Amino acid sequence: MNDKQKKPQKLKARLPRGFVDRTAGDIRAVNEMTAKIREVYEHYGFDPLETPLFEYTDALGKFLPDSDRPNEGVFSLQDDDEQWMSLRYDLTAPLARHVAENFNEIQLPYRTYRAGYVFRNEKPGPGRFRQFMQFDADTVGAPGVQADAEMCMMMADTLEALGIKRGDYVIRVNNRKVLDGVLEAIGLGGDDKAGQRLNVLRAIDKLDKFGPEGVALLLGPGRKDESGDFTKGAGLDKEQIDKVLFFVGITDYAESAVRLAELVAGTARGGEGVEELNFIGALVTSAGYGPDRIKIAPSVVRGLEYYTGPVYEAELTFDVTNEKGEKVVFGSVGGGGRYDGLVSRFMGQPVPATGFSIGVSRLMTALKNLGKLGASEVIEPVLVTVMDGDVEAMGRYQKMTQELRAAGIRAEMFQGNWKKFGNQLKYADRRGCPVAIIQGGDERAEGVVQIKDLIEGKRLSGEIDDNASWREARVAQETAPEADLVAKVREILAAQAEDRKRAGGNV
Repeated sequence: MNDKQKKPQKLKARLPRGFVDRTAGDIRAVNEMTAKIREVYEHYGFDPLETPLFEYTDALGKFLPDSDRPNEGVFSLQDDDEQWMSLRYDLTAPLARHVAENFNEIQLPYRTYRAGYVFRNEKPGPGRFRQFMQFDADTVGAPGVQADAEMCMMMADTLEALGIKRGDYVIRVNNRKVLDGVLEAIGLGGDDKAGQRLNVLRAIDKLDKFGPEGVALLLGPGRKDESGDFTKGAGLDKEQIDKVLFFVGITDYAESAVRLAELVAGTARGGEGVEELNFIGALVTSAGYGPDRIKIAPSVVRGLEYYTGPVYEAELTFDVTNEKGEKVVFGSVGGGGRYDGLVSRFMGQPVPATGFSIGVSRLMTALKNLGKLGASEVIEPVLVTVMDGDVEAMGRYQKMTQELRAAGIRAEMFQGNWKKFGNQLKYADRRGCPVAIIQGGDERAEGVVQIKDLIEGKRLSGEIDDNASWREARVAQETAPEADLVAKVREILAAQAEDRKRAGGNV
């Protein structure tokens, strides 16, 4: 019998499904984007707030996809006190909990913005991740629809601050109350019809996915998909279906407003919703936001199960090429609405609230398509090379590096195997370093440094293995006193920036 111990198996490096690593370029792009969003929110008088990644599951459960399975859709764990906690599903439910918990200390209306990751325990797919970033703004304690109108204007200003020009976006506005009026008008009012109303809401929420024909089936007898799976419909008759589809199919509110008002006539909720839509339209028009920027559009059906009044969506209207090479309209990058019931769950009293959420990753993709991100170029660090490994020499190299950093110049001292000098220059080349600082024993004795312009000069590669071959291949470099190091590096970086500008690049 062989008692030889088995070699331990090497651990496989693998990323969990639905999650991604973020590289330096993406992180900088997000930082650039969120800084511009934050500036707009601050100008509107909103203040930042941060809530933890975890909340008690019952604080989130009602608004998850399947309310009868409160842990479905979230990542959950049971604490040592046997209470269930979940990673936050959105940024709105944590805000509602925060407001309720600190209600006596908060000044209403409470205007706040939050940015952070949210988590969905759902099946991942192309462009569909289990962790993604949202950037929200909300006003709690403002009952009037003027607060909703302001949110729409802030969304428009945010998109323009990010470089999206007018004509390439529109903020579309609807109202849940109008749909309630339509449902009441077709005989679906009352508590006994609550289940059927919910089925109607879920059906019209599939409008973008299945189109009017597919939604008509879901409103009626039901729909069978390509795999043969059957989804039971809401059981409406043809006349009822036609009225619902008329409402969600309105693209020109001015042309359809009269017919819509007639459809909801006699329903208190519907009439109130039409009034609110008209009020928002008048407010934004008075403030200079025409229908090319903010448009009343009953075809907005997002989140109607969740919202209680106005609903709005930011849509980008320009074409992009998808992975199949097809031209498609980019579509929604965020939205929101009035959710007067959310804080009230904790309070036992009405607390009005409205807000919107931007999908940061999706908006970043749009901005990259427009060439609006990465305009502020990141310059790679100046490399201080290492030619001698004794304490005195190392101290001099570190001192140079710190002097450059103190002057606001990105710099690093080579930290790899310094004995093969050619490897340091290969590293500088691959890293994209603009300048290399070189000081051997001779230079150190004279109190000077060699400053090599790596952009202007010849890129040094594998044939340079030692100090002698480096000295023979000197290109675009100069000798300067140590005291002039910072000034000379600044001069070279400025010249490189001017070259990029002349070449049509970004400084």
